[in-house]
Formats: sequence, C-alpha cells, structure tokens
Amino acid sequence: MHSYAVFLIEFGAIILGLGLLGRFAGRFQFSPIPLYLLAGLAFGEGGLLPLGASEDFVAIGAEIGVILLLLMLGLEYTASDLVSNLKTQYPAGVVDFTFNALPGAIMALLLGWGGVAAVVLAGVTWISSSGVIAKVLGDLGRLGNRETPVILSVLVLEDLAMAVYLPIVTALVAGVGIAQGSATLAIALGVAGAVLFIAVRYGRLISRFVSSDDPEKLLLVVLGLTLLVAGLAQQLQVSAAVGAFLVGIALSGEVAEGAHNLLSPLRDLFAAVFFVFFGLHTDPQSIPPVILPALALAVVTALTKIATGHWAAKRAGISEKGRWRAGGTLVARGEFSIVIAGIAVTAGVEPELGPLATAYVLVLVIVGPLAARYTEPVALWVTAWREARHAEREAPAAEHAASPAEAADARAGSPGDEEGHAEAGAAEVPRLPAQRGETAPAEDDRSPGSGGV
Repeated sequence: MHSYAVFLIEFGAIILGLGLLGRFAGRFQFSPIPLYLLAGLAFGEGGLLPLGASEDFVAIGAEIGVILLLLMLGLEYTASDLVSNLKTQYPAGVVDFTFNALPGAIMALLLGWGGVAAVVLAGVTWISSSGVIAKVLGDLGRLGNRETPVILSVLVLEDLAMAVYLPIVTALVAGVGIAQGSATLAIALGVAGAVLFIAVRYGRLISRFVSSDDPEKLLLVVLGLTLLVAGLAQQLQVSAAVGAFLVGIALSGEVAEGAHNLLSPLRDLFAAVFFVFFGLHTDPQSIPPVILPALALAVVTALTKIATGHWAAKRAGISEKGRWRAGGTLVARGEFSIVIAGIAVTAGVEPELGPLATAYVLVLVIVGPLAARYTEPVALWVTAWREARHAEREAPAAEHAASPAEAADARAGSPGDEEGHAEAGAAEVPRLPAQRGETAPAEDDRSPGSGGV
C-alpha cells in the first residue's frame, strides 16, 4: 500500500510538472520538448531526486507515447499519398543516408571502435526522431504546410529502412551466421511489405470496420487495433512505430478525423511521458567524458540534415522558405537512435558507445525543436545580408564605370586634329577621375561630417 501511494505521488508530480512546463513554454511560444527532457535528466539516474516507484509505468507510457505520435502522424495522410510520396521522394532517402550515416561511421572509425560500432553509430546519426518531429510539427502548426509531405516522406523512408537495418545490426552485434541473419531480414521485410500492402489495398475496408458513431467505441477499437498491430510488428523484428504509422495510413475519411479528435489528448499526455522517460534514463555523469565528440557529431549532422531537407524540398518545387523549414525540422534525433545504441550496448560492442549516443541525442533532441523554428528566419537573414553586401560591393563600380558615350568622346580626337584635341581637352576635366581610375566616395562611404561636391 505504501509503494502504491508513493507511485501515485511520483506520477502525479510528474504530470503536474509537465503541465506547468508546457504552460511556461507556451507563454514564450516555443516547443516544451527540451524542458521535458531536462526535467527527466534532473530527476533520473544520477540526478537531483531519482524517481523509482513509477519507473516501470513511465517506461510503458513512453512506448505508448511513441506509438500514438506515429499513429496521429499517419492519420494526416492517406495510403495513396504515402505511395505517391515514396515513388517521388526515394532519391531523398538516398541523399539522407549518404549525408547523415557516413559522419557517424567515420567518427566511430576515428575513435578506433571497429566496423560493427561504425555500422551502429551510422544508424544513430542517420535516423531523425519521428516522435519529436511529429510533436514539433503539431506545436508549430505546420501539419498543413506544403513542405510537410516532403518531411514525412523522408521520415517514412527512414522508418521503413529500419525494417532492414535493425535486423542487420542485431545479427552483427550477436555474431550470428549469414543464414540466420538473412532469415531474420527476410521476415522483417515480408512483414513490413504485408502491412503496407494491406494498408494501401484494403484501407477502406479497415475504415469501415473501425467506424462507429459512438466516440467511446471508436476510441477503444482504434487504440486497440493500433497497439495490437504495433506489438505484432515489434515481435516480428519490425518497428512498432512503423506498424502504428501504417495503421494511421489505413484509416481515412470521417474515421480518421474522429480518431484524431479523440486521441489528441492521449497523444499529448503519453508523448510528454516519453520525453521525460528519455531524460530519466540518462545519467548526467556519463556525459562529460564524451561531450566533445558528441558535440562535433551533433554540429556536423545537424548541418547535413538541414542540407538534406533543403535538397528534398527544392526537388519537390517548394519555395525557399519551405526548404529551410524542411531542413530545420529534420534535425532532431530521438527514439530510434537510442534503440540502435541500446542493441549494441547490451551486446557489449563498445562501452563508450552508449554515453556518446545519449549525449548526441540529448543535444539534438533539444536543438531540434529550436532548429525547426529558427532555421528559416536565420537562413533568410543571412541570405539577405550577403545579397546586401554583394550589392554594396558592386554599386561603386557600376556608378563610376565609363559609359559608351564617354568612351566614344575619348576616341574623338586624332594626333593631327587640333579641333579634336581642343574638344578632348575641354571634355577632359570632368572625365579625369574616371580616366585615372579615381572615384568619388559613394554616398554610403561618406562620413557623417563630409559634404557633397
């Protein structure tokens, strides 16, 4: 009974604290995610006041939070939208992998961790956080923006790639043979393909089965179906997040709208719990020894993600503002990166890999929401400043360059033509500065006290 009371006190304090942090963030109009993470860091392992009684419940709540975030993301788009985006945006997936996986692999090799650790760290730096990005898009009111389908296409390609990548990593760290690893990979690909086929082909039938005029029944059926499919996907070596996303894709029309309205409060609650849980399991004492390589990796891969989003949005014909918004939104890393690092740490691949991945993700999961909000205005300001400087450098040369008429006058006289010499001499006085290469000071270069001639 005592432990039950402590659990209620701890969990109630967590929820109340999250609500107050959310109100504080809303007052200053920025995402509350960094505050949720820092709160978890303060009260987790090695923090100010570790919480123990509610840890298991918070862990389950965090898993549900990721599932609901991806479900709600899938509800925003239909199966036809998904297939169309995948067909048109697959080159963006190739660019995304090249730009963002290679820095992680190179860092692991520079640290002398070996090939297996390089494959693991490549995945950590490659995959953006679908959960964080889904929350940020909602917080910033960008779900209906033109660049959002491009962002989602990149995220979906990454999540689907996890169906291939995670079995490969599991086989590598476990040291299993080629036959067993190939069988695991084949199962994962088959399950992901089957779920995607059902969502695209039979989405209307699923929506009809789920549909109900009673909000209570609709909520129970949609939530139960989502958790069931996510669990089965996870059991078959496919990400639970991918399963939840595909359930959201399969639902359409009034069912999707009704489910969105009913599940939004639950999503916000459990998503906040997920971010706190991430911070709770980060020991602050493990971060300082690896902070420098983590920061270097964070800076490089933040820039490569911005470049990836900008390129993908440009390829889709999005405006300059939308390109920068797409790039900044993709910066955050999160749940998948921690899962990948956890597989390697559990297998004992490299002791420092876990703290490095944790510090790296913590930096980018805090910087990510800020990058999503401020990349566009900062990039546009820098572009405008560079254009203004370029215009300032070009203006004096344009103002004082000799015109065609002046050049013709300069060639008017000949050595034996005194009239021509006289005309040239008369016209020579106002043309001397230009002919000698001298220029009068431009208006912007004059000091405040100088007068015009």
